[in-house]
Amino acid sequence: MSLCTFTYTKSDSYRSRRGRITTPHGVVETPAFIFCATKGSLKSLTMEQVRATGAQIILSNTYHLMINPGSKLIETMGGLHKFMDWNGPLFTDSGGFQIFSLGHGSVSSEIKGSRQQVVKKTLLKVTEEGATFRSYVDGSHYCLSPETSITTQLELGADLIVVLDECTPFHLSELETAQSMRRSHRWADRSLAEFSRHEAQSRGLYGIIQGGIWPHLRTESADYVNGQPFFGHAIGGSLGSSKNQMYEIVDYTTQLLSPDRPVHLLGIGGIEDIFCGVKYGIDTFDCVHPTRIARHGGALVPPELNPSKGTASPRDHLNLRNACYTNDQMPIDPECPCTTCAAVSRSYLHYLLKANELSAFSYITIHNMTFMASLMKRIRHALDEGTFDELASQWHLGTTS
Repeated sequence: MSLCTFTYTKSDSYRSRRGRITTPHGVVETPAFIFCATKGSLKSLTMEQVRATGAQIILSNTYHLMINPGSKLIETMGGLHKFMDWNGPLFTDSGGFQIFSLGHGSVSSEIKGSRQQVVKKTLLKVTEEGATFRSYVDGSHYCLSPETSITTQLELGADLIVVLDECTPFHLSELETAQSMRRSHRWADRSLAEFSRHEAQSRGLYGIIQGGIWPHLRTESADYVNGQPFFGHAIGGSLGSSKNQMYEIVDYTTQLLSPDRPVHLLGIGGIEDIFCGVKYGIDTFDCVHPTRIARHGGALVPPELNPSKGTASPRDHLNLRNACYTNDQMPIDPECPCTTCAAVSRSYLHYLLKANELSAFSYITIHNMTFMASLMKRIRHALDEGTFDELASQWHLGTTS
């Protein structure tokens, strides 16, 4: 089986670059968006429909799949690619983010900065050995260690996998963040050892840069990851309490990383986030945003179709549940190449949403995934042509100034 490789060329715009990640299941042209098939499925779509959107690569969640149906079962079924009928590159996370975000009694926004506490805790304890948590399915206890995380991801058969880290929330002190970061480094050492024990050189293992909002901790973490034989880098942990702070942390961190490895930004993927991330040298993004908002009636559109353009807090999507779309004969986006925009109107989608018809979710998810895949293709073309700053300005983003 072939090894994972990464090649890139520099762009004229700040630290942005064009690259290619080659995996045993195909090539990913970067910058790229990784769509989240969290439980081995993109809700409401078949994999044939997923492929038709132009998606290059998808991500599945170790935490959920180790609980149900279990990585051993998936391995006996020929691996996750065969199990869910996906023949392209596949990325899995370590499971740590879900365990710690749920364990801290929070949603993902807590890890990224917001301090709302809304979810019942399932994390039982964290020791040097690993994290013990309670299954949300049947209440049984699991221990996720660096070794079990790597073994589980390899049993799933992913091409690109991630070390286990302790993902701390925003409210921890500098000292607590430093202690957690250094534990994550020790866990990364164990992840590497387990990865080597399995002789899994055909896969690509990512190390994670932690350190919260403190530059000296981000520097220490980057120095550690640069010094280890990882295939790629992943930027994780708390990225601050605001968009601006997040961009500052990403900008600072990417400058510290070895340039010969792909850089992934964990769990971030709004439109503005992507333009900023590409500018700072991010190669891949993953986020549930395009598929999650689809299930709430949100359809992604370019700025010229967005009625909130020019407002203090512009949105990147239309809410098709709104009454203004009752008699709207237009497709979501007349320029979009997706099958939804070729077939149905905003009015019909509004009706389906109001009638709670499941087909609404499929239609809008297909559009949003096609939109994101097309946007990333435009960004890659702009980097090739030296017009990335111009493209960003067309989207009314001040991200490349």
